[in-house]
Formats: sequence, structure tokens, C-alpha cells
Amino acid sequence: MTENGIRTYKGATAVVTGAASGIGRELARDLARRGAEVVLADLQFEKAEEVAANIRAGGGKALAASLDVTDYAAVEKLLKETKEHTGRLDYVFNNAGIAFNGPALLHTIDHWNRTIDVNLRGVVNGCHAAYQIMVQQGFGHIVNTSSMGGLMAVPGEIAYTATKFGVVGITKSLLEEAFIWNVRVSVLCPGLLRTEMLDESCERGRDLSGMSPEKKLEMVERLHPMDPAVFARKALDAVAKNKMIIIFPWWWRIWWWAERLSPSLMLWFYQKQVASIKRDYDREQSKSSGDNTTR
Repeated sequence: MTENGIRTYKGATAVVTGAASGIGRELARDLARRGAEVVLADLQFEKAEEVAANIRAGGGKALAASLDVTDYAAVEKLLKETKEHTGRLDYVFNNAGIAFNGPALLHTIDHWNRTIDVNLRGVVNGCHAAYQIMVQQGFGHIVNTSSMGGLMAVPGEIAYTATKFGVVGITKSLLEEAFIWNVRVSVLCPGLLRTEMLDESCERGRDLSGMSPEKKLEMVERLHPMDPAVFARKALDAVAKNKMIIIFPWWWRIWWWAERLSPSLMLWFYQKQVASIKRDYDREQSKSSGDNTTR
């Protein structure tokens, strides 16, 4: 830690978007535990304030802010005000995101537009506003949340995958030039985590597939989702080491390696999975139709 450089993490200032729940909430909590002053930005202000109050009750420094990441002027205003308030801006975590899961055929253009606006434009807005401030002050670290879906194309998540690939591209491109200004850039690529996005009723996640809740739960559990608090702790350790692409749980790296070593093998695997899911879905629909006829 230096007075004129980035602080890791004691005495640092950090802004986390999408901080009312999931990864953002756990990043904010862990940053505060490590001694950072945290601004929890989210459209769900009441939930963000609840988390911030909890942090303050535990002796940490935290404020909540209402923020729509698709509004560049609002993002820029929040980051500038944070810098003015604390005198520095060490970290910006562009974490806000949404997901619509299901076949491409069931995605509407509204699903596409909303996903692009939040997942991609939101990161663009955060990166652009943060970069101006960090270049001027001579230090800082921008951390973007992508996904394993940003490193390898996954069926049933076409709009989500498109935006998350974009986030990885933005991160790598900015990293290649930001070093000359002493600005760091990293991207988080989590595998499956046990966050609110797994809940169909969550505003940030929706399943379009029509799969039964029981079948969906069975598929999720088969992938051993990680606790987001564990992910946040490991991710912040990696950010402190200035890692570029941060992947947890660790076993998802094996899938990424397989994707790069044999794209055709992974394509075959995914197509087999999709065919199996369609058979199960058709079977459920047929059974449901038969039950209704009996009645």
C-alpha cells in the first residue's frame, strides 16, 4: 500500500455495481472486511442499503447508491462523486448483470436488447467513466464480471454468452494499453455459483426453456455450484495479485482448456446435451398433455 498508488485493500475506495445481491454483495462485504470503503451501487437501492447497513454495523465503511448502469451520465456522476468524497478511486467492479436462459428460438428482441444494455453497455459505461478518473490520478483497478460463458459458448444462453464474450474482449483490449497509465484491468469468469440468478422469480434471471423446476435443480446440482462468498474471497485474492482472467471454481478451467484444445469435441458434447434436454422436455410435455386428456 502506498499513498500515491493503489491500496490492497486497507484504506482503498471501491465501487461495486449490482451490489444488492449475489457476487456483488459478497464482493462488497469482503472488500469492507479487508478495510476498504465501499459504495454499493444497484437499481434495487433498498436491498443495497440493507447490505451497506449490515457492513456498517460490523464496523466497516459502506454507502449505498441507486444506479442504473445503462445510464452513462449516472455512472459517471457516481464515480466522480466517490472520488471527490474519498479523494481516490482504487477499484471499480463492473458487476451488474442479468440472464435469460433458454433456446435462441424463445429469445425475443426485448430479451436481446435488455441483456446487451445491462451486461455489455453497463460494463462499457463503467470502464469508460472509471478509466478517465484512474488515468488522471495515476492508479486504479477496473474489474469486470464476465462468466465462463464469456470464454466458451454455451447453448441456451445466446444473448448472455454474446455479452459476456464482449466483456472479456473489452477487458483484454483495455488491459493492453492501460498499463502505461498504471491502471490495472481484470475480468472475473465464474463458473456456476449459487446466486439469486438461479431463482426464476429473481429480477436478474429468467428461465425461458419451460424446463420443470425439479429437472432444472437436478442439472444445477450436478455442476456443484459454488457459494458466492467463497468466490468473492478467492476472486479478491486474485485481483490483489493483478491476475487478468480469474476463474473459480477451479475445475471450470478444465472445460476452458478442453474448449481451446478441441473445439469440435466440445461442439459434439454440447449438441448431445441439447438433444438430451429436448427429449426430456418433449417427454414432459407429452406426459402433461396425456394427464390433461385423462381429466
